[in-house]
Amino acid sequence: MNIQDAPHGINVVIETSDARVLIGRFDSTNGFQALLHDCDVHPVGAGEDAESYIRNTAKYGVAVKERDFVVDIHLIERVRLLGDVPKPD
Repeated sequence: MNIQDAPHGINVVIETSDARVLIGRFDSTNGFQALLHDCDVHPVGAGEDAESYIRNTAKYGVAVKERDFVVDIHLIERVRLLGDVPKPD
């Protein structure tokens, strides 16, 4: 999915080129930046499995750390809906 195609008000998972995972409600984009609300910004450490963190968030909910967060579009590597992420057993 492209960030421009993300539905307004739905929780998305964004993986960035600077080793962060952002999970929050997508608001809008101006073509250069994307705005998320009620967001968790999770730095992915060396050797850490980002997918495990993402799946746990899908199961238990977003640990909100930022009310509003802006990410530069050129940093975005992957976008998906949090509701589409498989939850761990």
